[in-house]
Amino acid sequence: MIELKTPGEIDVMRRAGQIVAGLLAHLAAFVRPGIRTQQLDEAAGAYLRRAGAASAFLHYRGFPATICVSVNEEVVHGIPGERKLREGDLVSIDAGAVVDGLFADAAVTVPVGAVSPQARRLSEATKRALEDGIAAASAGRRLSDISHAVQRVVERAGFGVVRDFVGHGIGRALHEEPPIPNFGEPNMGPRLRPGMVLAIEPMVTLGSYDVHILSDGWTVVTKDRSLAAHFEHTVAVTEHGPEVLTRTDEVTGHQ
Repeated sequence: MIELKTPGEIDVMRRAGQIVAGLLAHLAAFVRPGIRTQQLDEAAGAYLRRAGAASAFLHYRGFPATICVSVNEEVVHGIPGERKLREGDLVSIDAGAVVDGLFADAAVTVPVGAVSPQARRLSEATKRALEDGIAAASAGRRLSDISHAVQRVVERAGFGVVRDFVGHGIGRALHEEPPIPNFGEPNMGPRLRPGMVLAIEPMVTLGSYDVHILSDGWTVVTKDRSLAAHFEHTVAVTEHGPEVLTRTDEVTGHQ
């Protein structure tokens, strides 16, 4: 069952979303060669404490960190640690916050210094796919219109759409109904209604879309070890169109 949020609940999620947006902007400014991914996690924890919010990820199903940091072939759910970022890396940072029991979730892919043209094109296409998916999240349309919009952008750019991990509803839990694949035919699935809040998150690969999970039980990597990119926003369906709850002008990644 898809739970509709009240205007008051969406207002709290908007507050959580702005904290997440600010956090991602803060972390993007930290990204540079030589930084350990654990340092990004420590900075994220300090930021959330100052903002009066809790991490949506820390201890979630046993996840051991405040944020997810996924580098190069890592698609999602990378665990921060001793790995140092290097010039030319592509790093995806996924963050979530909880305010008064309500969640917001977003992700951005950031270049480490100068990246290859392929890496830049991959990131740009993933971000465009997210924006097209958001534009499709209008009341009266079908859930799969979001999925189809994402897939169309990605595959026209010549990249792969991850099948095994998807977006999701969000609210009083980090993951709620409905699942939101990043691929599919249009005009299928539930009708979008005001009050739905969705975490739309294209996960895109330079090569094959096949992935597997490493021995840590969390980190998802491309099977062919090709680069991956990940962008995400928490989006409320309203009578006036989709409202991105996790957007600020600061959180840009690639333009």
